[in-house]
Amino acid sequence: MGLEPDAILAIVKTEEAANPERIAVLGLGYVGCVTAACLAKLGHRVIGVDRDEFKVAQVLEGRAPFYEPGLEEIVQDAAGRGLLTATASLGKCIDESDIALICVGTPSESNGNIGLGQLRRACEELSTYLQGRTKPLIVVIRSTVFPGTCEEVVAPALGDRSKFVLVSNPEFLREGVAVKDFVEPALVVVGGDDPTAVKRVAALYAALDVEPCLVTLRTAEMIKYACNCFHALKIGFANEIGSLCTRLNIPANEVMSTLCRDDRLNISPAYLKPGFAFGGSCLPKDLRALTYRASRLDLDLPLLQHVMASNEAHLQRAIDQILALGPVKLGVFGLAFKENTDDLRESPVVTLIEHLIGKGRELRIFDPHIQLDQIYGSNRQFVLNAIPHVGRLMVGDVDSMLDWAEYVVLTQKPAAALRERLVQSGKQIVNVAEMK
Repeated sequence: MGLEPDAILAIVKTEEAANPERIAVLGLGYVGCVTAACLAKLGHRVIGVDRDEFKVAQVLEGRAPFYEPGLEEIVQDAAGRGLLTATASLGKCIDESDIALICVGTPSESNGNIGLGQLRRACEELSTYLQGRTKPLIVVIRSTVFPGTCEEVVAPALGDRSKFVLVSNPEFLREGVAVKDFVEPALVVVGGDDPTAVKRVAALYAALDVEPCLVTLRTAEMIKYACNCFHALKIGFANEIGSLCTRLNIPANEVMSTLCRDDRLNISPAYLKPGFAFGGSCLPKDLRALTYRASRLDLDLPLLQHVMASNEAHLQRAIDQILALGPVKLGVFGLAFKENTDDLRESPVVTLIEHLIGKGRELRIFDPHIQLDQIYGSNRQFVLNAIPHVGRLMVGDVDSMLDWAEYVVLTQKPAAALRERLVQSGKQIVNVAEMK
C-alpha cells in the first residue's frame, strides 16, 4: 500500500544534505523524474533534462509530468526551494553538474533483446559536452541494462575515458509506489571500478535508512536482472500453486499465506545460493507427483513442470565441465545428495558418476558419512542399481583419494578440517558444490 503525500514528505528529510551534490538526471520518465525529485528533496541540487518540452515545463512549474502517488508534492516542494529544476539543454545541464544519472528507457525489441537506442543516443550526446570539463564527470547508469553494457556500449559511446568515471546504480522502483520505494528502499546497489566514485554515488542516499551494497560494475547490472526475474518467478509460482488449489477446491490464499510464515526456509536466503543440482528423497519425488496429478486434472503448470528439466540441465553443465578436463584421474568428494547425510536416494552425484564412468573416466570416491557395507534398504539399492561396482570405486579415507587423484571434484561442502586437507593437498579442485 502506498504512502499518503504528507507521510512521504515527513519521511524524506528536507534539510540540506550533509554533502550536497550537483546532479544531472537524463530522462524525466517514471524512473528519472522520481529519482530527480527525491534526490532534490534529500538536499541535493538536481537538474532534470529531457527532450520532451512538456515534461520540462511541468517540472519548472512544480508539477509532476505524470501521475505517481506523492510525486507532485515532492516536485512542488523541491522546485519551490530551488533544489530541482529542468531543461531541454544537455550542455547547460552537464556544465553545472558533477554527477549525471542516465535514466532513459531500454524497451524490449521484437526478438526479446533490450533496445539500447535511447541509451546510445544519450551517451553520444553526452560525450560532446565532456571534452571541455576540467574534472571527470561521474556517469551513473540507472537504466536497466544487461551485464557488460556499461563496459561494452556506454564507455565507448562516451569516448575519452579521462573525462568520465562509470558507475552502475540500478533502480528498484515500482510504478504506483515508486516514491515510497525510493524513500524506504529495501535495496540500494552501487557498482563500479573506482571506489571513490562508487562511495560518492552511494552517499547520495545517506539520508535514507539503508546501507548501500557496493559491488563491481557487472555485478550491479546483474543484480537488477536477478531481482526482477525472481519476482517474475515468485508470481508464476504463486499463480500455478493457486490454480492447482482452485482445481482441488483448496483455499489458495491460505496455502500461500501459510507458506510465507516460514521465514527460515521459504521466505529467506535458504536455498538461494548457486551450487550443485538438487536431489534426495523429497524434492524430485514431490515435484513429479504434483505435476503428474495436475496433468490428470488437465491443468498445465509449465513452471513447475520444467523445474526438473532445469535441474537436469544444471547437472549436465557440471558433467560437461568435468569431462572437459580430459582423461585424468578424478577423485570425487561426496556421494550423498548433500553434505552431512548418508542418503543416496536420487543423489545427483550418482548420476554424475554414471556419466563419467560411461565416458571412460577413472574415479575414486570418498564420502565422510558413507561406508558402503553400513548402508541398507532403498538407500543401498538405489546406488547399486545405478553403479553396481561402486564398492570398487569407494575409498575409506580422504588421503587415499588424494594420493591417487589428479583432480578433485567437490560435490558437497566439506567440513573445515577436510576442506583444509583438500587445499593443502595441492590438487586441482573442481568445485561444483559452490558457484563463485
